[in-house]
Amino acid sequence: MGLRISNTLSGRKDEFIPSGETVSMYVCGMTPKFHPHVGHARLFVAVDVMRRIFEYRGYRVRHVQNFTDIDDKTIARAQAEGITPEEVARKYTESYFESMASLNVLPAHEYPTVTGVMSRIVDYVQGLVDKGFAYVVEGDVWFEVGKFPDYGQLSKRTEESGMVGVRKDLEPGKRDPRDFALWKSAKPGEPSWPSPWGEGRPGWHIECSTMVRETLGDQIDVHAGGQDLIFPHHENEIAQSEAYTGCRPFARYWPHVGLVMTDNEKMAHSLMNFTTIHDVLGKYDPAAVRLYLLQVHYRAPMAFSEDGLVSATRSIRTLKLAYGGSDEPTEGECPEAAALLVRFDELVEDDFNTPGALGVLFDTAHEVNRGAANVPETAALRAALRTMVGVLGLPLDVEAPSNSSSAAPFIDLLVETRSALRVERQWAMSDRLRDRLAELGVILEDSPRGTAWRFSEDRT
Repeated sequence: MGLRISNTLSGRKDEFIPSGETVSMYVCGMTPKFHPHVGHARLFVAVDVMRRIFEYRGYRVRHVQNFTDIDDKTIARAQAEGITPEEVARKYTESYFESMASLNVLPAHEYPTVTGVMSRIVDYVQGLVDKGFAYVVEGDVWFEVGKFPDYGQLSKRTEESGMVGVRKDLEPGKRDPRDFALWKSAKPGEPSWPSPWGEGRPGWHIECSTMVRETLGDQIDVHAGGQDLIFPHHENEIAQSEAYTGCRPFARYWPHVGLVMTDNEKMAHSLMNFTTIHDVLGKYDPAAVRLYLLQVHYRAPMAFSEDGLVSATRSIRTLKLAYGGSDEPTEGECPEAAALLVRFDELVEDDFNTPGALGVLFDTAHEVNRGAANVPETAALRAALRTMVGVLGLPLDVEAPSNSSSAAPFIDLLVETRSALRVERQWAMSDRLRDRLAELGVILEDSPRGTAWRFSEDRT
């Protein structure tokens, strides 16, 4: 039947037919304002699997992912840390790469940045003004939504319902509450760039439209991102891109990844309810973390759970046992291995169904683990299993760090005990627990949200 993708633009599951020899794929990346959290990891692992499945099915892929390296939030973080916005962006971009490498996320082919395409952003905004889709008011430039009749095609918001989530009060000079900023005039003490309308910096949405055009062209195959970006970010991207280029659709397939939730709220830096990947990888095997993230279909919301990570840690042992056998050559056919691969292929082609594919993977692992060593059937099954592992990107051949062992649940228990002692004001005993854990290489970090722990970097 071929690969099928749930497409937010069409509202259905569409057969994937690329526009050319190479699949062009753009992903809305991070605003590097702090260390990436589990919600970021879920998005980028999901997109990584999409890319791997494209390549597995024989497509060439051109994968571009941006960094929004200047933003209100990076400026605020710079002020809080006493460094420059450039230093903030560099620091947390490096943190992103470190975390994603641990999770075996393939590097994108190109990582454009907002500051790196600033002159092209100015040109893009000027083009929208010249074409009559934007207007200038005292150094600010606004996109005029009323001039774009197809506005709402992605989010399915009509002119009446489109006001949900939009500021009702008119900002100075704005003609319609739906209009959005393409260029913002400079504020005192903030970074700014020259433009025909005065010093300023771009609005959020125009940045991605420009970076897509500069790296992949006027029309692309796949545009991915989190479901929280459907409106207004992706809706506005479509409007300004199609208005500027005249190419429709701007992106042909829009797969959106569900959010990671903490206590029924989206995990986010702004809500201070996040768990960083650095902290998670301090406790758990990277393969177990990636397995955990793939156990829920990419479109569905996912509730963050330490119990889920503990369970994934147990499950990964089954896979490692099957994966780590000898590489005996296969001779002849193995119908069972072939049938398992067919099932696996059907599932990954059905909207990147990783939960179903993992089920087949574990079926294969169980067959390998119960088979006689080095017989042709077991070798063929192991070869099939390794193919599946590669498609899903599970880093089973990476040695788990000593700090991501089964000790994590016991450390959690000790931390909970210490917290209970602190509630009872038994300071001496709680301090003794903290010091003893420190001797074992476990660092406790107290905050108003509770106590987090991590292994010290010099622990052996």
